[in-house]
Amino acid sequence: MSSPIHVLGFAGSLRQGSYNRALLKVAASVVPEGMTLEIFDLKPIPLYDGDVEAAGIPAPVAEFRARIKAADALLIATPEYNYSYSGVVKNAIDWASRPPDQPLAKKPYALFGAAAGGFGTARAQYHLRQVCAGLDMLAVNKPEVMIAAAQQAFGSDGALLDPAKVEAVRGLVTALAAWTRRLRGEGV
Repeated sequence: MSSPIHVLGFAGSLRQGSYNRALLKVAASVVPEGMTLEIFDLKPIPLYDGDVEAAGIPAPVAEFRARIKAADALLIATPEYNYSYSGVVKNAIDWASRPPDQPLAKKPYALFGAAAGGFGTARAQYHLRQVCAGLDMLAVNKPEVMIAAAQQAFGSDGALLDPAKVEAVRGLVTALAAWTRRLRGEGV
């Protein structure tokens, strides 16, 4: 029997009605057996400032780093702003990647996202993959989930309206579970 997998998910949008927050909730509802998804709110994390860091890591940052360290894998829901990922994601990663003991190296992760544009979050995800590669994170490459026209893809309750999109999210979290187990050396 495979050991449980605990995933930490976070969205790069702070808006309460964010499509990317909704996407994380969809993912939480379709994780495979043996996997849990904890959703972390990035809102309390302050803007990175070396002076603040020198005075002591802020409590929300310390909590975020501890949750990353404790997680078996990460699931990042990124919006696309101005052809790239959001400053919220960049800021969170900047704080998490600071020495000592940065918890991102060798961490399995998957990306997905929703945006109003016709390309979904393709450009944002490709940019974010570059950053994650530089941090020695271990990506799930396929499937790619990029929800376009998000304002039409979600119902007022935050549910994805197209069953095929729900299945795409299920495929992504299933692939993340398999990848995490493979990296652990467990049979898949």
